[in-house]
Amino acid sequence: MKTNGSDPANQSAQAAVPSHPNPLPPGQGAAANAPNVTAPTAATPPLAAVLPLPAGEGRGEGERVPKSISLRMTLVCGVVGLVCFHLAYYSSLLSPLMLGYAWALVELTRVQTGRRAFLSGFFLGLGSFVPQMGFLWTIFGIPAVPLWCVLAFWIGLFVWVGRLARQQFGNGALLLLPLLWIGLEYFRSELYFLRFSWLNMGYAFAEWPLLVKTCGGVYGVGAAFMLLACFHSFCWHDRRWPLWRFQIFWLVFFPVAVLVALPPFVSSGRTGWPLRVAGIQLEFPAMLEVPPALDRVLLAHPKTDLFVLSEYTFDGAVPKRVRDWCRKNGKHLLVGGKDDLGDGRYHNTAFVVGPDGEIVFQQAKAVPIQFFKDGLPAPEQKVWNSPWGMLGICICYDSSFTRVTDELVRQGAQAIIVPVMDMTEWGTHQHELHSRVAPVRAAEYRMPVFRVCSSGISQLVSKNGTVFESAPFPGQGEIIGGATAVRLPGEGIGRLPFDRCLAWLGLAGVALTLGVALKHRFQRKQPSPATS
Repeated sequence: MKTNGSDPANQSAQAAVPSHPNPLPPGQGAAANAPNVTAPTAATPPLAAVLPLPAGEGRGEGERVPKSISLRMTLVCGVVGLVCFHLAYYSSLLSPLMLGYAWALVELTRVQTGRRAFLSGFFLGLGSFVPQMGFLWTIFGIPAVPLWCVLAFWIGLFVWVGRLARQQFGNGALLLLPLLWIGLEYFRSELYFLRFSWLNMGYAFAEWPLLVKTCGGVYGVGAAFMLLACFHSFCWHDRRWPLWRFQIFWLVFFPVAVLVALPPFVSSGRTGWPLRVAGIQLEFPAMLEVPPALDRVLLAHPKTDLFVLSEYTFDGAVPKRVRDWCRKNGKHLLVGGKDDLGDGRYHNTAFVVGPDGEIVFQQAKAVPIQFFKDGLPAPEQKVWNSPWGMLGICICYDSSFTRVTDELVRQGAQAIIVPVMDMTEWGTHQHELHSRVAPVRAAEYRMPVFRVCSSGISQLVSKNGTVFESAPFPGQGEIIGGATAVRLPGEGIGRLPFDRCLAWLGLAGVALTLGVALKHRFQRKQPSPATS
């Protein structure tokens, strides 16, 4: 009778067991009935192919990013980001703190899982947008909640895509993150139905016009600060020679920050063809109130070339009594009203009345406000060939979208006129946020902007982005006026800020990151040749 040790089957099984590098003494090994471990064969794939990869390896969604941050550090980043964001919007002197917000977003791309990445960015977005946009509750009520969530979604999406980029490209993702940011910011601000551009990083620097111009536009500011934040993050986590890297970072950043704050106090930006403009803040005035109000403006600014009234001054076309005022005084008037299309449809329109009392130009609103009864979108955009040069007209919300103002610049606009209707009941903070747009547009295109609001804050902005005349909120009946300079031909008219090109590169970067991640996930799900 054969024993187990002499059984050929057992001998072959034992031969298949790899020897342990540190064998135990006899009698201290595994139990006699323990299962044998066979070597990998064509029918049994290696353990590395079937067991989960350790943290930090591989490219699957559920796997961790190398050097991932803890939950406590995630909370710290969120708090730092919120504090820096709100302080940056609280005062122009604190605007550079937007770097802390960008740093928090970069650090959140290091969290352990994709779900945590999205949620951390989403809640940071809610904490950023809800306090700043509480007026949405005043306007919409409960539907404001999903609108806040839509805005926060894009912050969560950036952190999630940024984490994917770190998985695919390692430290190289730090060079990609600024492009991902500008691409997603441009998309959420310009390219889909719920587009909304307020509260991006660039608008925090409305009083830093040279920075806006140097960074290539409002979206370029965000990309520049994201690049600085990525460099800061690299220095923080790379312990090799961190001291000199931090020294270089802060020695470069703060002098540049100081320099870009100085030019508005040095140059007025009023060189060029003179244009004298004036307006008065009237919210839904009665038709009979308008001519006496214009008389007041004429008395305060008798040399005015172009008078401007707000959006929706009239609930229809320009009344004959107002056109007669223009004929009597020989003045041009730009005023908001409605161009009736029949069947209850209309265009929210800015009419230009000439000194002969006739309508010489009109432009409809290009982007009506979502969920408002705000008319149909303009079928086309044109610039007004005025006696003082080519003037572009943006109606209220239009000026918030660079795709609208870019088209006017392409057509040769030399100045921009913006009639606005911001209702008093929407509150002070809504008016303050909206007033950040005009200085940024002026700095981007190097052309003057005249903005007249129904209840404030009206602004006359020079072509270097400096606000040198304004009328306050609520300010019913407040008059604003002054002389500005239309941009001269040959001063780069028709040239767009370069951040518009970077935005499309950023969208390509998002597509690349998602494509590479999907490719690796698909490859991991495919059976290996050994198992087929």
